[in-house]
Amino acid sequence: MKQLDIDGWYKCKIDKKVYKQLTKRSDWQGLKHVSLWLLLLIISGYVACISWGTWWAIPAFLLYGNIFMACNPVWHECGHRTAFKTRWLNEFFYHVGSFLYNFEPIRWRWSHFHHHSYTLHTNPYDYEIQVTKPTDLFYVFLMHIPGGNLFLIFKGILSFHWETIKHAFGITTPVMKDCIPENERSKCRFYSRLHILIWLCIVLFSFFISSWLPVMLILLPFIYGTTLRNIFDFTQHAGLANDVNDHRLCVRTVKLNPIFSFLYWHMEYHIEHHMFPMVPSYNLKKLHAIIKEQMPAPKNGLIDAYREILPAIIKQSKDPNYRIPIIIPQN
Repeated sequence: MKQLDIDGWYKCKIDKKVYKQLTKRSDWQGLKHVSLWLLLLIISGYVACISWGTWWAIPAFLLYGNIFMACNPVWHECGHRTAFKTRWLNEFFYHVGSFLYNFEPIRWRWSHFHHHSYTLHTNPYDYEIQVTKPTDLFYVFLMHIPGGNLFLIFKGILSFHWETIKHAFGITTPVMKDCIPENERSKCRFYSRLHILIWLCIVLFSFFISSWLPVMLILLPFIYGTTLRNIFDFTQHAGLANDVNDHRLCVRTVKLNPIFSFLYWHMEYHIEHHMFPMVPSYNLKKLHAIIKEQMPAPKNGLIDAYREILPAIIKQSKDPNYRIPIIIPQN
């Protein structure tokens, strides 16, 4: 595994005592968020189930699926061990979020650490880059529509399902070789096999009860419920610079409304998160207020973000060297 170099990145100036306060974790904040998300998931899931077999099932499952895919921020925050103060709560919900999002937990713990070390770098390669340059515009379009993921199973956003199968059969993939320490690879293979076993059990249970509802509720939200998730994620890095060591040039902060911010668990403050990854998501807004004078202006909502992103990715489909010009305050 290549030596990681998080310290090589630019960091905004912040008082050490203030920073220490911001890094304090809270079981209450984590449980409050996860409990409300689970409550919304149960309510929307119930509505989806009672609408099954009618045309109302289409909007009901779209709503449920997009709430379901908010398991990704749970995976992410618990993976950083900042969601809760108590370690076992972080580990428990990390594995829950990983399974629901179809992430094998060992692979994604290490590749996400790699992502923070080499954000949007091409050498070493950042395995969490969603769209490489030159930009494939049709691929981007599929990412943003319900069901579009179905056509990407061997590429990009769904390739890791195929990757999990490879790991289960003992194949050493590039991401395993580059990101996962040798003493962790057996765990990766174990959890890959466990996830596949649970997938098969859910499918078999659906056959047993003669209903596709278990598959629809647990396995297929990743196909029909990722619209909001992909829209949020695409704002993080799209159109920005590769191979730089300043997060202000390769990461984007976007201010979201309270509902979207909840579903995203405040990860819209994404420059702040990359620059100070040990600050819990529920403190990122406070961090933003403290260092905003040293940062590029955040985008005011998704429309404002895509107003910048769309012309940039169209240009990058023809010229992969194009990058959005970012104005950085001179301190």
